[in-house]
Amino acid sequence: MRLLKFIPILTILASIFVGCNDDDISYAFEGISAPTDVNAVFDITQDDTGLVSITPSATSASSFEIYFGDTDNEEATVISPGSTAEHIYQEGTYTARVVAVGATGLTSEFSQVVVVSFRAPENLVVTLDQDTVNPAIVRVSASADFATLFDVYFGDVENEEPTIIMPGETVEHTYENPGDYTVRVVARGAGAATTETTQLVTITAATDPVTLPIDFESFTINYGFTSFGNATAQVIDNPNQLDINTSARVGQLTKPTGAEVWAGTFLQLENPIDFSTNKLFRVKVFAPKSGITVKLKVENATDANIGYEVDAVNTIANEWEELEFDFSAIDTNNEYQKVVIFFDFGVAGDDSVYLFDDVTLTTNMTASIEGVWKLAPEAGALGVGPAPGDTSWFACDDACVAERACYYDDLYVFDIDGTFSNVLGDQTWIEGWQGGSDACGTPVAPYDGNNVATYTYDQAAGTLTVNGTGAYIGLPKANNQGELPNVAVPSSITYNISFIDNNTISVIVESGAGVFWQYRLIRETYSTPIEGVWKLAPEAGALGVGPAPGDTSWFACDDACVAERACYYNDLYVFSADGTFSNVLNGESWIEGWQGGSDACGTPVTPHDGSNPATYTYDQSAGTVTITGTGAYIGLAKANNQGELPNVAVPGAITYDITFHDVNTMSVIVEAGSGVFWQYRLIRL
Repeated sequence: MRLLKFIPILTILASIFVGCNDDDISYAFEGISAPTDVNAVFDITQDDTGLVSITPSATSASSFEIYFGDTDNEEATVISPGSTAEHIYQEGTYTARVVAVGATGLTSEFSQVVVVSFRAPENLVVTLDQDTVNPAIVRVSASADFATLFDVYFGDVENEEPTIIMPGETVEHTYENPGDYTVRVVARGAGAATTETTQLVTITAATDPVTLPIDFESFTINYGFTSFGNATAQVIDNPNQLDINTSARVGQLTKPTGAEVWAGTFLQLENPIDFSTNKLFRVKVFAPKSGITVKLKVENATDANIGYEVDAVNTIANEWEELEFDFSAIDTNNEYQKVVIFFDFGVAGDDSVYLFDDVTLTTNMTASIEGVWKLAPEAGALGVGPAPGDTSWFACDDACVAERACYYDDLYVFDIDGTFSNVLGDQTWIEGWQGGSDACGTPVAPYDGNNVATYTYDQAAGTLTVNGTGAYIGLPKANNQGELPNVAVPSSITYNISFIDNNTISVIVESGAGVFWQYRLIRETYSTPIEGVWKLAPEAGALGVGPAPGDTSWFACDDACVAERACYYNDLYVFSADGTFSNVLNGESWIEGWQGGSDACGTPVTPHDGSNPATYTYDQSAGTVTITGTGAYIGLAKANNQGELPNVAVPGAITYDITFHDVNTMSVIVEAGSGVFWQYRLIRL
């Protein structure tokens, strides 16, 4: 401890703000605020005199007013910045105030309780808390009768200077190494006598194994780097919390002068890496220079001859950048348990320091969930078991697939605008809990695709959330809470998904603890140009009417119109391979006045609500498609071959002229009476 007459006690931050009225402020000082960062050092002698010194400081303070708090109607002791006020207290407890005064008269202040006692402190109580996230961090606070301050010794250095705290204060300390340490707390008053106590704290070494992804944030994982070629590696606090990486801790590799061109480091994982689905490594790096080769390698745990490596070149210096390493050609018959990284490979060390973080193994494609999916019509695509990949409790075999053909043609539509649709046609598999007989039947609400639904795909997390009552993937009964009817109907369900390839995904939902329903979905393919799920292109000019094909001079829906009719632009027109046609309106569409609406979004009105069965006939040579079924339509429900509703009878069929611009875009035109051409531009999902 320093052998000085006065013992420094505490720096107190100001929190109470006192302002002035607008009338008191000259316009010359507009924008100038009260002093900030007010603090003070309190000193007390331990010679039974009761002498206390107060040294205040603040930003933008021109003077300080000190109130010692031991006299009624006390006049302030005014001192200038950098000065110290001294005062002799009698034994007792007082509240001292420090007021910082700015150039404009604006003030800020704080108060501090000062205990002056010449008795030895009594009833010393020390609270020592060890951090649950980082066990190397401990927090100490103390209280005692007749104590002015506490000296805290953490016991991890020789000739330790104490950390001094006031009653009610807490001090935090981080131990650098594991071990047993004695924390000593000494309670001090204004007299020479002291009271002290000790507590033992044990700092354990990190022992948890390393697993992917590696983010260096855990204090219980043993990031035991093995470095070679004269490189060194360690985990440090992130010195560059910028841009794409604001995490607290990162890996650091130093390649000193004289280090080998192949110098690097590795971590050994708890288990071999699973390359069965994901084959793309992503690593965030921070390098002092650009254009260097960063090599990522995986190796067998015991045989260094078994390995695979991929190079990437960074493009920026002194900024975080995420590099990708494609391991799609790796031999998955081998086991790899070490993750090895090299910086500036092929170049000798030059004292450069490199940072790396978030080592993640993910899909080797830019996965897009958008589109139309269905359950793969093959054995094993539907099943349930006690763990992902295990469908030992039930797996739908070939006979099951054939029996449930009405279910295997159900479509799951992920629109580009974030809406989701269950397209079931007029039949799907209806289980007993739905009132069915475990057989094909008419879809049952709310699992009939008639409610509004959306989806959120988080590629990084590998999750897909379907939002909307009755919306689902696979089986409607399986959700995150359990299985219907044993739980409430959920308003959303989150599934774990992984891409097997661009057109195949694995979808899993844990329906209660240890019950994993699993589905393998494939992207829908088409054998004719018109098959598939279509929607009006959400762009200006995709809907219009005029006196001739190609002429929409009478009305063309512009950008504002498209935005206003968003509920209409996500209506789906489904041309199934079996010749059935469906209007899928998702519980909402544009309802015109002749339908009883107000030219606004609203609930679909029968018979134009998609509830009636319909078919289609595509004549490629004639360039026409005929929709057969009362209330079935493309584009606008009112426009048909006889004219416009309600001026003509509801037709049983409508024939449209169609032209394909490309495989996913078509023009659809209907002459609704002589010389009235309604025109639509549709895109395939």
